[in-house]
Amino acid sequence: MSKVLIVDDDQDIRLLLDKFLTKNGFETTTASTGDEALDATKEEAYNLILCDFKLPDTTGIELIPRIKIINPEAAIIVITGYSDVKIAVKAIKLGAYDYVTKPLYPDEILLTIKQAIASKKSNTKTEKAPKVARFVTGESPQSRQVMQHIRLIAPTDMSVIIQGETGTGKEFVANEVHNYSKRKEKPFVAIDCGALPKDLAGSELFGHVKGSFTGAMNDKTGSFETANGGTLFLDEIGNLSYENQIKLLRVIQERKIKKLGSTKDIPIDVRVIVATNENLSDAVKKGDFREDLYHRFNEFRIELSPLRERKADIKLFAQYFLENSNRELDKSVEGFEDEVMQKMKAYFWHGNLRELHNVVKRAVLLAQGDLITADCLPEEIKTPAYFDDIATEDAVTEPDNLKSVSKIAERDAIISVLEKTGYNKTKAANVLKIDRKTLYNKMKSYNIDL
Repeated sequence: MSKVLIVDDDQDIRLLLDKFLTKNGFETTTASTGDEALDATKEEAYNLILCDFKLPDTTGIELIPRIKIINPEAAIIVITGYSDVKIAVKAIKLGAYDYVTKPLYPDEILLTIKQAIASKKSNTKTEKAPKVARFVTGESPQSRQVMQHIRLIAPTDMSVIIQGETGTGKEFVANEVHNYSKRKEKPFVAIDCGALPKDLAGSELFGHVKGSFTGAMNDKTGSFETANGGTLFLDEIGNLSYENQIKLLRVIQERKIKKLGSTKDIPIDVRVIVATNENLSDAVKKGDFREDLYHRFNEFRIELSPLRERKADIKLFAQYFLENSNRELDKSVEGFEDEVMQKMKAYFWHGNLRELHNVVKRAVLLAQGDLITADCLPEEIKTPAYFDDIATEDAVTEPDNLKSVSKIAERDAIISVLEKTGYNKTKAANVLKIDRKTLYNKMKSYNIDL
């Protein structure tokens, strides 16, 4: 019986989820705060943690890394309001499996929980990559160029940097490079460096021997050894600590690994593909990323455009996700009403393909007829925010005076600084050279809900 920890400060939601999941065969525990959740994970190993983003004493962004250290094998699903989708995407970057948005639908939650637990049990990222059913080539010029680059670089053994926003499909591209390479019969192993606690990164990458540190009860095979002969994909490489960057550089240069606690070198033959949602050259200039390691990786670069810049692909990917969702949910929805497709093409898509997938899956779940109607879409897409509209090329509403333009720029600057400071409002206020009270007032004024 899988063990699930439900973390939510709303007693009604806790009771509802507790009753529903118990009825469906899960062993459940509940917590109302982040501290209670951490205490629970210290006492019990959970298969899955279902956590509300907003808690009285912390947020999901702050809680995920702490849970990962205590209970690294647990899958985490974040519950969030749809207006917080950008935050939910950040949570996935930190190691959450997925997110579900309010209002909660039992069938959606149950499906996501089962998929998360199955993924952890049979196909975790630290052991091998998730199976990719199909690589969909978009119709936009940007997508065609990506495919050309994949076929050009795949037969070589050159290292590759894949750069793009969260949710643009970097792992799919890396997997496709592997599938077109001479190594395609060997393992493809994917590691999310953003979800690796600093103290455990060395063990996950290089392995360890029994007794090498507290908690090392058995020998562990690292990702490099698992991927021997094949391809190792390091996602969000910019999040790797400086200390682990040094160890990684040594392995790439010498093509040998040494498990933690061992004196024996193990030769490895691995092609390394890395991905980042930031500009690594900027990180090098700031001293956050080693220049020698950057040049080792930067033999070839593939740039992935955000979904909002390749609107020609939205219909194609939406139909693909519709077919997948029909199979998962045992439904037979045939397509989208024209109004729905228009709204989807006008939306900003903060979470890119990952967000589109979630929106389509939920819409299929809610659909009552052969076509998905506007009623099946989240409010954010049915009535997009003014600031999201003007951020797209096909803006519905244009700013009509200088004052509105300056407000837009100010709001974008605040959001950008909040993201760069990890949503730490004190740090953000210091960077913006304003006090915390002014920052809170401006966030409230611009409807920036964190």
